[in-house]
Amino acid sequence: MTVPTRVVEVFADLGCPFTHLGLRRFVELRATSGRHDVVLRVRAWPLELVNGEPLSPTLIEEEVEEIRAAVAPDLFTDFAASSFPSTSLPGLALAAAAYRTSVEVGEAVSLELRRLLFEEGTDVSDPAVLDRVAAQHGVERTEDDLDAVRADHAEGAERGVVGSPHFFTPSGAWFCPALDVSRDPQGHLHIAMDPEGFDAFVTACFA
Repeated sequence: MTVPTRVVEVFADLGCPFTHLGLRRFVELRATSGRHDVVLRVRAWPLELVNGEPLSPTLIEEEVEEIRAAVAPDLFTDFAASSFPSTSLPGLALAAAAYRTSVEVGEAVSLELRRLLFEEGTDVSDPAVLDRVAAQHGVERTEDDLDAVRADHAEGAERGVVGSPHFFTPSGAWFCPALDVSRDPQGHLHIAMDPEGFDAFVTACFA
């Protein structure tokens, strides 16, 4: 069994499709390179607290459609805006509880919740869904888990997190390193891969 020797932190929202893509690409590259000693600690950056309102399913659907069309036709296979969670806080709280068990369990739960949301169209604010994921991974939850989410938010603000996902590697910080995201003067969303940015980020993670 590989013992983790390096932890890459990332502050992110559960409902952020850019994070789902970035984490998936990171994990795929880790597998092909055999670097299982490097693990992810996915911290909470709840955009509903940052922005003062929950994420819009319509906005997320627009982002998902553009990501699929432009850079990732293999992902977001059964995403459904109709089942997008009304809040990310319970799911982020479950991930925080999972990290108390171990960094490996925390990473697994963080990835699983995003897989359910973006690949299966599952409402990851549903208590029954969260109960099932917790049981599958042997996670014990407490009433203090939401406090851990708020503590992550406060720490992220102190550390200069600018959005989701914001990675912290041993040699620097990277905001959304896999993608170049912009809107044209007419407000149309444009997404492209940022290979140079992603390569530099990966080097910082695995070098």
